Amino acid sequence: MTSETPYQHASAVSPVGCPARHNGTWPLTFSPLEYADRLLRTKTLMKAQGIEVLLVFDPANMNYLTGYDGWSFYVPQLIVVALAEPEPLWIGRGIDLNGARETTYVDDGNIYAYSDRYVHHDHRHPMDFVAHILRERELDNARIGLDMDSYYFSARGFEVLRRQLPHANFTDVTRLISGLRSIKSPQELEYMRQAGQIMQRVMKVALGHIEPGIRQCDAVGEIYRAQMRGTQAYGGDYPAIAPMLPTGRGTSSPHLTWTDKPFVRDEACILELAAARYHYHCPMARTVYMGSPPKRLVDAAMIVADGVQAALEAVKPGATCEAIEAAWRSVTAPRGIVKESRIGYSMGLNYPPDWGEHTMSLRPGDRSVLEPGMTFHLIPGIWMDDWGVEISESFVVTADGHELLAPFPRKLFIKP
Repeated sequence: MTSETPYQHASAVSPVGCPARHNGTWPLTFSPLEYADRLLRTKTLMKAQGIEVLLVFDPANMNYLTGYDGWSFYVPQLIVVALAEPEPLWIGRGIDLNGARETTYVDDGNIYAYSDRYVHHDHRHPMDFVAHILRERELDNARIGLDMDSYYFSARGFEVLRRQLPHANFTDVTRLISGLRSIKSPQELEYMRQAGQIMQRVMKVALGHIEPGIRQCDAVGEIYRAQMRGTQAYGGDYPAIAPMLPTGRGTSSPHLTWTDKPFVRDEACILELAAARYHYHCPMARTVYMGSPPKRLVDAAMIVADGVQAALEAVKPGATCEAIEAAWRSVTAPRGIVKESRIGYSMGLNYPPDWGEHTMSLRPGDRSVLEPGMTFHLIPGIWMDDWGVEISESFVVTADGHELLAPFPRKLFIKP
C-alpha cells in the first residue's frame, strides 16, 4: 500500500445509513426480512462447514444477498459475509460505489470501493485492496470460503489473496449460495411467472419474424424489443444469454446466434430465447421450419415433445433429477432418439453469461431430490450432423407435480 488513501468509503460520502434500510431511488426487489433470512441461512451453512468468512464474487449471489445490481462484473467485485459481522460488506470499483448505495440495503460503513489504479494493472490487483480491507476488519486470520469455480474470480486474483493473506486458510465452497438459491421464495416465483408472461410474448414475436427474406438481425432486433418492453403490467430485464437462432445447417449446433443474412425457404431455425424480470429468468426453445419440413424433422420433433411430456409427468417432490431424465429416455430411446448430454438444469436468478444455477442437472447419476419451489429448464435438444430440433419448457416443482412458467404450443412450427 502507498501512503495515499487506498479506497473510497461510502460513509465519507454521506452520513452512515441504518442497517437493512434502503435509501436509494432504485427499488429493492425483496423485503428486508427476506434479505435477512437469506443472510441467516448463508451463515448457518457457513457454520456447518467451519467457514468464518465467505467471499462472494458471483453477481447473482451478490444480488441474492444484498440486492446489488449493476453491469460492473467485468472487474473484480464481491460481497464479504463474516460470522463476526452483522451484515455483509460490499467491495467494488470506485465508480460503482454509488451503485451499491442505490441498489443495496448495506450500511454505508460497510461499502468500500477501490480506486482505478487497481483496474487492469500489471503490478497491482483489486484483490490487493480486498486483502487490505480484510486485515482492517480483522478478518484475515480466518477460514475463508471461496467459489473456486466462478466465472468472476480469476486465478490471478486467488494468487494475490494467498500472497497477501498468509495466515488465512482458504477452502472451496463452490455452490454454497447457489444451493440456497435452488428453492425459490414466493416472491421469486412471482417474478419468474412474470418472466414467463413476457416469454410468451417474446416467442410470438420471434415466430412472427422468422420469414424468408427477413434478415436474421432484423428478427433479433424485434426479439430484443419484446424482451425489454415486457407486458403492459411490467417491463423486462436483459437475459443472461443473447438470443440464439441457429439456422439451416447451423441447427446442428445449439449455441449459434445470428447473422445479417436473410432467412431462406426450406430451412429450419431454432429459437432458444429467454425473458427476465429482475434477472429472474424463463427460457424457452422452439423450432420453426420455412417450407415443407422433411419427415425426419417432423418425426424427431414429435418424439422430443412426447419425451418432454413424459419427463414433466415424472416431476414431483421426492423424485430425483436422474428419474426425470429416465422418464424422457423411456419414451425417446425406443423410437430412435438418443441424447448423451443432460436434458435440463436448475435455473433462475442470474447474470451473463448463463441463466443456469450450476447445481442440479437432469441426467443419469444426479440423485438430487426435487423439492417444491425448485425451478428447471427442461431442454432435450437434439443436434445431428446437419440438422437439429429443440423444444423446451421451464417449470417449477409444486407440492403435487409441476407448473409451466410459460405455457406455449409444444410442437414444430411450420411456415408453408
